[in-house]
Amino acid sequence: MATDRSTPADPGPAYALTQMIPLAALSVVFLDTATDFFPDDPLVGVVTPTRLALLVGLLAVAVPVRGRPRTRLRDFRTRLDLPVALLLGAAVVTTFRGGHPTAPLRGLLTAIACYYLVVGLRRTQPESWRAVGLLALAGATAAAAAAFSQVTNEIPTGFCRTGLLTDVACDSGGPGVLIRATGTFANPNLLAAFLVLLLPFVLLAAVSVDERTARTVIVLAGTLGCGALLTTFSRAGYVAGAAGLLVLAGAYRLAPRLADRTRRRLTAAVGLLALGGAAAAIWAVSRAGNSLGVRGQAWHAALDIAVRNPLGVGLGRSGAVISATAPGGRTFVHAHNMWLNWLVETGPLGLLALVAVTVVAWSSAARAARAKSAVGTVGLASLTGFFLIGMMDHPANLDRIEMLFWLILATVMAETPSGWRSGKDQVSPTYTSPPHHPRHGPHPPGTTIPAQPVASSPVGRNVEDGAPSPEGARG
Repeated sequence: MATDRSTPADPGPAYALTQMIPLAALSVVFLDTATDFFPDDPLVGVVTPTRLALLVGLLAVAVPVRGRPRTRLRDFRTRLDLPVALLLGAAVVTTFRGGHPTAPLRGLLTAIACYYLVVGLRRTQPESWRAVGLLALAGATAAAAAAFSQVTNEIPTGFCRTGLLTDVACDSGGPGVLIRATGTFANPNLLAAFLVLLLPFVLLAAVSVDERTARTVIVLAGTLGCGALLTTFSRAGYVAGAAGLLVLAGAYRLAPRLADRTRRRLTAAVGLLALGGAAAAIWAVSRAGNSLGVRGQAWHAALDIAVRNPLGVGLGRSGAVISATAPGGRTFVHAHNMWLNWLVETGPLGLLALVAVTVVAWSSAARAARAKSAVGTVGLASLTGFFLIGMMDHPANLDRIEMLFWLILATVMAETPSGWRSGKDQVSPTYTSPPHHPRHGPHPPGTTIPAQPVASSPVGRNVEDGAPSPEGARG
C-alpha cells in the first residue's frame, strides 16, 4: 500500500522548512550550472557552497519530521543505482591505484549527491516537477540573454566563423565574420550543450501555468533560448537541437505505438545496433589517419592509451595524456567523445558503467514518454540531443555541465519505477492523491495518464490498487 503524502492540516514550521530547504538547494545547483554564480573555493576543507547546499538539502529530505511520512530508502532507489555504483567504483580504483589527485573524484561524488537529492525531492514532493521547469526557464534565460548580449553588442569572444560554419580568426576574418556566442561559458560548444540539455525542460514551466499570458511569456523565453543556440554556430549543437525538437514533436504520437512488446524489443535492438555501429565507426575513423582532423587524432590516441592502461589514467587526466600521445603537438582537453573519454580515464569498467547509464536512462525516458508523461517526453528529447553531442564532444568534462547532466538524469529516473517488472515498485513516489496535473507525475509504465481534471475537487484512489484517476479532457 502507498503511504499518504498529503500535507497535514497544520504542518507546522518544521514541516514547511524541510519542504523548502531541498528546493532551495536545487535552486542553488541550477543557478550555479547556468551562471557559475557561486565560488569554487571551499568554505572549509573541501566543502564548497554548492556541496554545502547539497548536504543540507539531503539532510532535509532524509531527517524525520513530525507531520511528514518517514523518508525510506526506497524513495532514493532508481534503476541507475548499480551502474552508478559501478562508475563510482571504477573512479575510486583508478584514482587510488594510480595515486592521482582526488579533486575530480570529489567532483563526481558531488554530482552523484545532486542526483540522489533530486530523486529524493521528486519522490517526497511529487509536485516539484513545477520547480524543475521554472528553474530550467531561469537558467536557460540567463545563459541565452548573455549570449545575445555578446552578439548584439559585438563583444569579441575569441570564437568566430564565416562562410559554411568555417572557423576563422576574429581579428582577420573580414567583413563577413560572425561572432560565436559563449554566453555564461568559456566556449560556444559548451553553451550549445547546456542549451540542448536544458531547453526541453522549459516546456515543464509552460504546462505548469494555466494563465495564457504567463504561458506566452514562458514560450517567448524558450524561443530566446533556441535563438541563443543558433548564435553558437555549433554544428553538433544544431544537429542535437534539431533531434531534440523532432523527439518533442513525435514522442506523443510515436511512443504509444510501441505498446507492443515485440515492437519495443525491436526498437531496443535497433538502438543497441546503432550504438555499436557508432562505436565501430569511431574505431574505424581513428585508424584512418586524419579523416576527421583533430577528432580522429584524439580518438586514435585515446584507443591506444586505453589498451595500455586497463585501469585508466585517472579522472580528469585524459586531455594531458592524449596531448602527449597524439602527433602534431596539439593540446587536447578531452577525447572528444564522452564514452571514449571514460574508457581512457577509468578503463573498461568505467566504460561499461557509462554505457549502462546511457541505455537505462534513455530507455526509461522512452517508456515514460510512451505513457504520456511530460517529464519523460522532455527528458527523452534532452538526453537524445545531449548523447548526440557526446558522440563528437565531451561537454560534461566541465563540472557545471556534468552537474546539470546528473540533475536531468535524476529528474527522468525519479519519474520511473525502480524496478523493470510491472509488478515491482509500480509507483516510485508513494502518495494517495494524484497531483493537480496527474499526467506529469510518476506513474506505472503503460498507464494512461489523464490531463487536467475538469472537476474542481477531483477524488482519486490509490494508483497501486489499479483504480481510475480523475477523468477530464486533455489540454
